[in-house]
Amino acid sequence: MAISVEEALNLVYKLAYPTQMEIVPIENAIQRVLYEKITAEHSLPSFDNSAMDGYAVRCADAGKTLLQSCVIFAGNGDEIRMVEDQCIRIMTGAKIPQGCEAIVPIEEVTLNEDRVTLPSFIKPSQHIRLKGEDIQAGMTLLEKGTMLHAHHISLLASQGITHVKLYRRPRIALFSSGNELKMHYETLGANQLYNTNTPTFAARAQELGCDVIFTGTAVDTLTSIQEHIQRALNADLIITSGGVSVGDADFTKEAFQTLGFESAFESVDIKPGKPTTFGRIGDTVILNLPGNPLAAALCFELFGQSAIFSLSGRSDKYLSTLTTSMSEPFTMKKGRRSLIPGWYDGSSFTPSPKFGPGMVLPLSRANAFMMVDASVEGFEKGSVVKIIPTRWSMSSEQHVSLITL
Repeated sequence: MAISVEEALNLVYKLAYPTQMEIVPIENAIQRVLYEKITAEHSLPSFDNSAMDGYAVRCADAGKTLLQSCVIFAGNGDEIRMVEDQCIRIMTGAKIPQGCEAIVPIEEVTLNEDRVTLPSFIKPSQHIRLKGEDIQAGMTLLEKGTMLHAHHISLLASQGITHVKLYRRPRIALFSSGNELKMHYETLGANQLYNTNTPTFAARAQELGCDVIFTGTAVDTLTSIQEHIQRALNADLIITSGGVSVGDADFTKEAFQTLGFESAFESVDIKPGKPTTFGRIGDTVILNLPGNPLAAALCFELFGQSAIFSLSGRSDKYLSTLTTSMSEPFTMKKGRRSLIPGWYDGSSFTPSPKFGPGMVLPLSRANAFMMVDASVEGFEKGSVVKIIPTRWSMSSEQHVSLITL
């Protein structure tokens, strides 16, 4: 019996355990996931310093003409004290001298040789960056499970951190089955097709930060499929396409079962993609997707992406949606949860004009899809819908509904 998409996703999140830890230089940590919490060891700034090129002054000297006593450059470690009736020239980033109450920018003073006339009003603490106003020693900077981006690297570098503990990239093993399939670099025979699914999965898995292993295309025999599975069992996730329906030559399920496959689900109440199956052999999770290209690609976005997020150790491993509106009316047949590809232009969503489970072109011209409830027969222009992107990722630390009602 087919289970719901929600039940299927819960099982994926439950069974796809995060990978092990490795230590990596921060320069190589982009798009990787933190294995441990990062705490600040140093306050930032580490001392009071000037935010401007200007003059260090006392507020009571507003409107006065003072003698410039010296210049403080950034990096100067001397302890310098303010002197009565004098001001100090100071550069951006330089340490604030003792007794200084504010910084007056150069463009706000009048200069006459070494005499400096200050403005009539000086705000206390203006243009002074106080110690710890950005980061305080001991505060949490990044939580475990954070996907690192460029500005996180800035944060790590500000603390003098050279290496971080990360979850290892998930290893994804791919193969497909079908006597009628050839890889794109092979010559087609009569009644044969190019294998589009495996290159699609490989490219998408790499976009999602995985290391990909391709074991080739199995022929439609039990022995061939078993051999491919055994070569792939050192991966964290095996993804196959084809051979998961009920045809006479569909040996994929049987091959996995003979090697100890523990099934989590074997059918999902969704169109297209009902024969999607998921389970484990030992520590390796298995996702068997339909052979039809559009069905396989859309189900990869739902179940493959979720498994990868979970394996990656991300705290925001749950798929999420964007809320937008329909650009035009759309009608459909009700009765089963349906996946509808289309284009999101930043303000509205337009369903693909023509799509079917066996097509390749529609998803190449789409950047999102919506999952529509079984009760829906269509939408009017302007109807509010939820979409799941396919060219970037939307995720959440909590379960959210992916269904458009």
